[in-house]
Amino acid sequence: MAPWHLYVMAGMYIFAGLMHFIKPKMYMRIMPMYLPDHRLLVYLSGIAEIVLGIGVCFDATRKLSTFGIILMLGIFLSVHFYMLSGEKASAGIPKWILVLRIPLQFFLMYWAYYYAYI
Repeated sequence: MAPWHLYVMAGMYIFAGLMHFIKPKMYMRIMPMYLPDHRLLVYLSGIAEIVLGIGVCFDATRKLSTFGIILMLGIFLSVHFYMLSGEKASAGIPKWILVLRIPLQFFLMYWAYYYAYI
């Protein structure tokens, strides 16, 4: 049986993915300007988070899903760096919080990796 904290992580990604559909404008305004079709990308990333969050809950898909989460978080780093590029890009979030989000991404990658081999 998988540890309870795996389901906490899964729930976090499922919730975050659902938020892409509930509050898409919040995500669209932090998208780097060089990326096309922000709405589509927000919805696709929401679907990815939901599917990967569900995927880690099952033995048959856990390893693939954890590596999918790591890849997704790596791609999301571009958004975090973009948000540091200026006041408009920061969406009003204090710079110190934006800076702390960078190492948080790496912690989340490690957390997902932990479950790849259980």
